[in-house]
Amino acid sequence: MTQLRILDGGMSRELIRLGAELKQPEWSALALMNTPEIVRQVHAEFIAAGADVVTTNSYALVPFHIGEERFRKDGPALISLCGRLAREAADAAKDRKITVAGSLPPIFGSYEPQNFDPSRVQDYLKPLVDGLEPFVDVWLGETLSLIAEGEAVRVAVAKTGKPFWISFTLGDDEEQVTGGAPKLRSGELVKDAALWAAGSGASALLFNCSKPEVMRAAVETAAAVFKKKGVSLEIGVYANAFEGEQGEKAANEGLHETRADLTDDAYSRFACTWADAGATMIGGCCGIGAAHIHEVARVLHAR
Repeated sequence: MTQLRILDGGMSRELIRLGAELKQPEWSALALMNTPEIVRQVHAEFIAAGADVVTTNSYALVPFHIGEERFRKDGPALISLCGRLAREAADAAKDRKITVAGSLPPIFGSYEPQNFDPSRVQDYLKPLVDGLEPFVDVWLGETLSLIAEGEAVRVAVAKTGKPFWISFTLGDDEEQVTGGAPKLRSGELVKDAALWAAGSGASALLFNCSKPEVMRAAVETAAAVFKKKGVSLEIGVYANAFEGEQGEKAANEGLHETRADLTDDAYSRFACTWADAGATMIGGCCGIGAAHIHEVARVLHAR
């Protein structure tokens, strides 16, 4: 039986809670520039909360956030820095081995599959891969809205020889919440994304940065595809705590309101349903903090 792994949670609000300044357009990249010690502290707090995996703070290190000129000039140093901070925090943990996942974000903007440019994507992924490679154990293409973004990550990391995980963000409008067929934000079916993942060489397929309510159906769909194909990919979930409908908003256009009802206890109950459906990697995304992860780890390990 595959051992359960606890992922970390959302970086941005934890940075703010600990005193870092975040503002657009740089967003979480600003903390790397001004207060890198707080970035490391966030990693350490997630580990203390029970996370077995910490993800590099590289999500905003793309021209979409820091601009083309700064990406070319300062990007390599910032990318290397965020990898080193995660590695240091992981290596400081003495009670267990902590995995460092190298975040490879949607290059042309979150929740914006229509902006994907296959002719340019590798030019931007390569500096991220080159800078993070010395520090990471696994690659994590995350918050991807269409299958082609997953394929771009596969190509970008192929020469490193390190395993890679692909995480798609799901449509979470009323239709999906009330039982519609699970889809990516591009409109592509989760079933088709799982079929792609089954033949991609990925070690895991995850779903992130969507409402908790839509995650179980995606896990069940992926599990059914993998069983039929006879493959053994892990399945993971890390949902967000955004309030209201997100379909018309970019995930990183500002600080979204978070749901008052999504307490530590409520989120952990969702986590149990994902585990029951077959997920073996569970954490949190935007708005899910160290306190949530602590409760998720406690509850899931007690089962």
